[in-house]
Amino acid sequence: MNDLQVDSATVSRQSTGTRKKRGKAPLLIFIGIWILLIGGGLLGAKLYTDKLQRDITADIERQTSAQIADMQKTYDSRLTALESTYAGEIALLKEKIDALNELLTFTKDNADNKTDNSNKLYTQLNEVKKQLNELKKSLDVLK
Repeated sequence: MNDLQVDSATVSRQSTGTRKKRGKAPLLIFIGIWILLIGGGLLGAKLYTDKLQRDITADIERQTSAQIADMQKTYDSRLTALESTYAGEIALLKEKIDALNELLTFTKDNADNKTDNSNKLYTQLNEVKKQLNELKKSLDVLK
């Protein structure tokens, strides 16, 4: 029986040793799987946040471009309106200055002794201007 006791002691030592070895391997596998899951989750979160950041940046760029284009159109239209307004005002001022110059010339001519000649010249000058304007209108119509 001694042999039986020795065999049974040997078997129980072997089964205890194997249990301990088996206990470490599943634990290491379990920890490894958890590390992979955590790493995968972190990688997925990083990729997702990068994608969100790119999408938000692209959306903001589109909105900014649209706003800049609208502002440019508004600016151009205001500038065009101001230019046309100022051009009209300058034309009116030019007409007033021309009329004032003619009046000054007429007054200067009247101050001289030769009033009759200057009045005749002024009248003839106005008639020539009228004829010139009529000719310009005729040319415009022909074009």
